[in-house]
Amino acid sequence: MISRSSLGRNAQLALRRQCHAQPSNRRGLAAASSGTFSYQTGDAAGVKFATRDLSGPTTTLAVVAKAGTRYQALPGFADGLEKFAFKVVILGAPPATKKRSALRITRESELLGGQLSAYHSRENLVIGAKFMRDDLPYFTELLGEVISKTKYTRHEFEEEVLRVVKLSQRSLLADVTALAVNSAHGVAFHRGLGTALHPSSSTPLTKYLNEERLQAYSQAAYAKPNFAVVANGASHEELSKWVGEFFADSPSSAPSNVPAIDNTPSKYYGGEERIAHDSGNAMILAFPGSSSFTGKSYKPEISVLAALLGGESTIKWSPGFSLLSRATEAHPHAHIVTSHAAYSDAGLLCISITGSAGHVREASKDVVKTLKSIAAGEVSKEDIKKAIATARFKALESGQNIDAGLELTGAGLVQNGKAYQIDEVGKGLENVTEDQVKKAAKGLLDGKATVSAVGDLYALPFAEELGLNV
Repeated sequence: MISRSSLGRNAQLALRRQCHAQPSNRRGLAAASSGTFSYQTGDAAGVKFATRDLSGPTTTLAVVAKAGTRYQALPGFADGLEKFAFKVVILGAPPATKKRSALRITRESELLGGQLSAYHSRENLVIGAKFMRDDLPYFTELLGEVISKTKYTRHEFEEEVLRVVKLSQRSLLADVTALAVNSAHGVAFHRGLGTALHPSSSTPLTKYLNEERLQAYSQAAYAKPNFAVVANGASHEELSKWVGEFFADSPSSAPSNVPAIDNTPSKYYGGEERIAHDSGNAMILAFPGSSSFTGKSYKPEISVLAALLGGESTIKWSPGFSLLSRATEAHPHAHIVTSHAAYSDAGLLCISITGSAGHVREASKDVVKTLKSIAAGEVSKEDIKKAIATARFKALESGQNIDAGLELTGAGLVQNGKAYQIDEVGKGLENVTEDQVKKAAKGLLDGKATVSAVGDLYALPFAEELGLNV
């Protein structure tokens, strides 16, 4: 029999060995876990799909269609398709036709504890559901029915869809930042990506939008080559099975009598627009950026430059390391945010300045001075190192975020046949050099800028006064 003292000594030795081994084990687990966020792609019944089998009891599923405002055939079509999601669905063929009403869809989803959503961006229309993992067959079938069997009825269009679209139009009237962002995109890209995310209140919607046109357009928007199905928290084999079964009825291509989706490549123009408004002040200084990671014109240094410019601190009670947060400390009534909108074949680096007209005017001058200092190489290696770390974190966090990852991956599959893999994005940002960032800043200043001013135009400066080329 083994004595207690020998057992105690053996246990102590084992514990010591375990403690010494812990750091390397932890590093190994961290490295391994990063790989679990990669998507596995496939094709079922002609439909592209991707899965990320995250452990857990819930699943998030989405149909990502290339049907955002950039691709809409007429004004309001992206809004119309979004608002018609989860309305009346026709099941079966005559004479055995049945309806799954909006009320039935709502009650069935609530009984299963699910959540339904629909939204659109400039490039994509996303129809999604969140639910318990075991309910994957029901919700896959539901999304398949929504995109292929929705009945676009006149009474729902007039009483629910058009009414909600008009409410969203009114909500934008007092949002000077949203007006400036839409203006900047319109000036930068004209049509396509330049189309406003929501139609303005002066858009003659009734001239273009009705239930019959939406029905016809949906056949192009929801054709198999034009959408992808993406899931987080589902096995690849199981999703492949249900996508092949429930999306088989989707059209393989748009009918000949329906206008095809316009795939004209984006072109950057640049310029200036000024809009008088008495509800606030906003200025957007924008420059041509990078496409998304899955696009052919991806430039990771643009994301690093956006992080270097910054404007908002990532550390509480600290102004932060970003150059614009330091340069504009003298303008406390001006709020500055640098963002980069990446699309399938283009991008827009936007510096947004909001606040009182006088402070916005002075802060905008400091923004241009800061850009010129980066282009001249007057920036420390430490700041660029911090910017790379910040850009890498933001990119990985966005890809890890379930909702953002779904849209990025679906759009990548549809546009370029490539899923958004966050590990590869992180590696690309790590390899950005100091010279690349300086060269990117110089390229922005040498080219044409996009300047949009909304608010007190008497006080807000022109692009020429800032020293920008338009």
